[in-house]
Amino acid sequence: MFSVRMKQALAAMALGGAALALPAAAMAGVVVKSTGPSSARYPVGTKLDDATSITLKPGDVVTVLTSEGTRVIKGAGTFRVGDRPQVATDRFASLTRKRAATRVRTGAVRAPDDDVVTNPSLWYVDITRSGTVCLYDLATVRLWRPGTEGTATYRITGHGESAVQAEVTFDDTVTVAALDPARLPVTEGGHYMITGPDGTTSAELNFVLLADDYDAPDMLAEALIAKGCSVQLEALASTLEASAEAAS
Repeated sequence: MFSVRMKQALAAMALGGAALALPAAAMAGVVVKSTGPSSARYPVGTKLDDATSITLKPGDVVTVLTSEGTRVIKGAGTFRVGDRPQVATDRFASLTRKRAATRVRTGAVRAPDDDVVTNPSLWYVDITRSGTVCLYDLATVRLWRPGTEGTATYRITGHGESAVQAEVTFDDTVTVAALDPARLPVTEGGHYMITGPDGTTSAELNFVLLADDYDAPDMLAEALIAKGCSVQLEALASTLEASAEAAS
């Protein structure tokens, strides 16, 4: 007759063997960009595991971020989501490096097609795009302009009873400038208007805080979607899509 200890050991071994026999959980991805006739079927934010097959039509392009990499799927045809994702960890790291928000850079960064100047950091606030902005630190807000020609001063105004204002000047050839938190404290949920040198509205912004660190593209994408930070999601998707296509 087996002892109690022997029975417990055999039971543990049986459980371990059963766990090993279970199929591995499918990795989930999130759609971060979808264009073409089937875009309504696979909208941004759709969760797809790597075993899923999607059917696309001519002109469709669906970009999926997973913890393993970026998958750019183009129609027409039926495709398995988990097939051959392209890993662009270096580009993701440089785009999302948090310490970039604590210093000011000069110069411009061009997109892979060399036609469009792109924001070099997800945490630089584009003064030409309205919307909700996700940041890790509201005390170190850095503003970014697409152009570098000439010195330009922009006015940032907070809405509310006080309507506090502050000015930020971009020197010639400089694309990034710091917003002084002593002159205009940025608060979560606050609404701010940026006025250009010509007096017209350049952008209207709301700010929200990211509470957690996201070191995987799919997790960060989901957080940006949940917070409504569509401009940053677009930048993340476009950058990783271009990197994936260049590597394929």
